[in-house]
Amino acid sequence: MTEEITKSQAAIDMEDKYGAHNYHPLPVVLAKGKGVYVWDAEGKKYFDFLSAYSAVNQGHCHPKIVQALQQQAEKLTLTSRAFYNDTLGEYEKYMCEYFGFDKVLPMNTGAEAVETAIKLSRKWAYEKKGVAENEAKIIVCENNFHGRTTTIISFSNDEDARKNFGPYTAGFIKIPYNDIDALRNALKEENVAAFLVEPIQGEAGVFVPDEGFLTKAVAACKAANVLFVADEVQTGIARTGELLACDHEQVKPDMLILGKAVSGGVYPVSAVLANNDIMEVIKPGQHGSTFGGNPLAA
Repeated sequence: MTEEITKSQAAIDMEDKYGAHNYHPLPVVLAKGKGVYVWDAEGKKYFDFLSAYSAVNQGHCHPKIVQALQQQAEKLTLTSRAFYNDTLGEYEKYMCEYFGFDKVLPMNTGAEAVETAIKLSRKWAYEKKGVAENEAKIIVCENNFHGRTTTIISFSNDEDARKNFGPYTAGFIKIPYNDIDALRNALKEENVAAFLVEPIQGEAGVFVPDEGFLTKAVAACKAANVLFVADEVQTGIARTGELLACDHEQVKPDMLILGKAVSGGVYPVSAVLANNDIMEVIKPGQHGSTFGGNPLAA
């Protein structure tokens, strides 16, 4: 008797044959989502406790988000940044006023936004702090997860992400997470531009820092004239019970990185927010993205 091939198995087989094996998914083929539920290809219903790594904090296919996407998709989807468009400015104004910053730099993915923050931190260090050219350093934490680009894996502990992808990018100081003494010692080094940190570590196993760590870290960075950069791609947009994880201690970063849930999971949208002193070091032609700030995303 021939074994019946389910829709799910057919989909898995097709992915395995034609797709790069850079993920090892659970053997569940999802075909529909609504709110907190998802359904597989055979119609079995599940609670979604993963929420696409927090990208669908608002629930799957939120009607207001889907409606906005549909309406804009029928008008204009992409202009590139060679032109202005009639939605980006409104989006930028909303983001800046909502999160309390002067300017936002729109990108697409979380890793892109982290790379943007690294570039901004370095350029700020050279042009505002007076760090010698090509000498800027950024403090990061062990067991971090900020993405998988070549620069980001250079300061990762994840050997699956690192091994055989070198040579690695220099300019990073790694310290234990949630260790204020280690941070204070690292801040004593010359040419430090920024401290890049997840307010709660996600990929490492959801590690919550000691109460007061973020407050002390912000104060230490300020005293050393070093930027405090919060990567809230996973923790942001109410994932932890506050709008931002930093809000649990009422601390405001010098630079805020957002992604994933910014769009409700319907389209890749990320952003870096900072005040003018930082953001205005970037000039035309020095950074950008064809899709960053497109009308559909905005």
